[in-house]
Amino acid sequence: MTNSRTRRIFVEMVREEWRLHSHLFGGGRFAAFPVLIAVLAAGTTALLVVTGTGATTVIAGLHALALVFGLHTGSIGFVGRDALRNLLGDVTLLVFSARTLPLSREQLLAVFVCKDVVFYALLFLLPLSVGTGAALLGVPTAAASAGGPSAAASAVGPAVVTAVGLWATLTLTFVLGLGATVAGIGLAGRGVPGVALLGGLLAAGGAAWAAGVDVVAYTPYGAYLAGTPPRIAASVALVLATFAVGAVTYDPTGRRPARTAGPAFRRWWRRIGDPLAARTLLDVHRSSGGFGKVVFSAAILFGATAALVDLAGQITGVAPSVGVSFGAVLGLSGFTTYNWLTQSDDVDSYRVHPVAVPAVFAAKLRAFLLLGPLVGLGFYAVAVAWRGARALEAVVGAALLVGVACYIFGTTVYLAGLSPNEFLFDTALFAAFGAAMVVPLVPILVVGFALTPVPVALLAALGVGSVVLGAAGFALYRRAVPKWERRYRKG
Repeated sequence: MTNSRTRRIFVEMVREEWRLHSHLFGGGRFAAFPVLIAVLAAGTTALLVVTGTGATTVIAGLHALALVFGLHTGSIGFVGRDALRNLLGDVTLLVFSARTLPLSREQLLAVFVCKDVVFYALLFLLPLSVGTGAALLGVPTAAASAGGPSAAASAVGPAVVTAVGLWATLTLTFVLGLGATVAGIGLAGRGVPGVALLGGLLAAGGAAWAAGVDVVAYTPYGAYLAGTPPRIAASVALVLATFAVGAVTYDPTGRRPARTAGPAFRRWWRRIGDPLAARTLLDVHRSSGGFGKVVFSAAILFGATAALVDLAGQITGVAPSVGVSFGAVLGLSGFTTYNWLTQSDDVDSYRVHPVAVPAVFAAKLRAFLLLGPLVGLGFYAVAVAWRGARALEAVVGAALLVGVACYIFGTTVYLAGLSPNEFLFDTALFAAFGAAMVVPLVPILVVGFALTPVPVALLAALGVGSVVLGAAGFALYRRAVPKWERRYRKG
């Protein structure tokens, strides 16, 4: 009975995931999304290889991307208790309904995680692996020389083996990231002992990394590089241990202690100067996770960038530019910041008040400028203090971070309005967003990772480019406001 019920819930979760996305974007457009991912992966990989980037670096970057994707997907836990408090609203999620269904929270969480893994492994990671495997056909990788998945290419075919091995380890990496976020949220919700244990685990991992321990060898990426039984067992054990911690500690149905909130709105309004911007920031502050959600998203990018910079330096023998690389990548936090600022928003909620649509977007812009770049610059300062950078390089990197963040903000507003999450699986909009990101960012990242030390003339050009990117972002924002005003008025 229990197994039958679990299978039914799993099937319904997968069906609802497909129904939701196909309803939002159209069945044909959503079904074309994996094809677009495969084409983009193949094109990007081929371009990187042609420009001198090693295949191992490309594959390492893909694993970092899968880890970041998993970490962000796991952040659904931040909205868990908010969703329960809105049980009759549109944001109710099945995974948080253990109180209303005859199922345990552990069972629901396990089914939900399995659904996410299967759904995204097929929708995103499989086409990513196929496209990359096709582009790397005939290109030697570290896995081939180490006896990894590519070593069996003569028996099955190099592209197939690369794609299958890459898909397996990318999926495990995604699962590891998802489980790490769930475990982290669960520990943080257990009070001082949980936070202390979480801090201890993070400190131990950081100390091992700083001491030169090959931490990567025990991850799914390490299993890809050398597909030996000990490495495979170590990576699987790491994933299972992470999820065991999450299963024990994370409770999406738990109630937080009752608390009162003082009349802070007028105080925030006086400081910010815009009542709608004050309301937006208060919504984030009083939601589950508070401003920690924004910091967490930026921390994911910070950690992924640090790992990628270290790996690229080991492979190429050239230390990447700290200012350019960290500045450009941390600027991507502009998207996640805007996503959190619009998490609780619905256009219909503004229509009952005498509030104009341009005023809503102006409030989002002000809230974004007060929150997004500052968080990114905080992590950037940590990177510069930790890794060191020339003065001019540090200044240019900071300018790049702000310019990229503003450019991403303007692009996202223009394409998605107040619903940045919804357009990610719309094939046409995702293609437009991807092209808008690739054109300016790829040259910047090539300079940051390969052309070090960066000449002064090139640093000056990057500084000018950051100003151009910021200006382009504001121009897109200005064009977006009347566009969405017309669309929202039509309903």
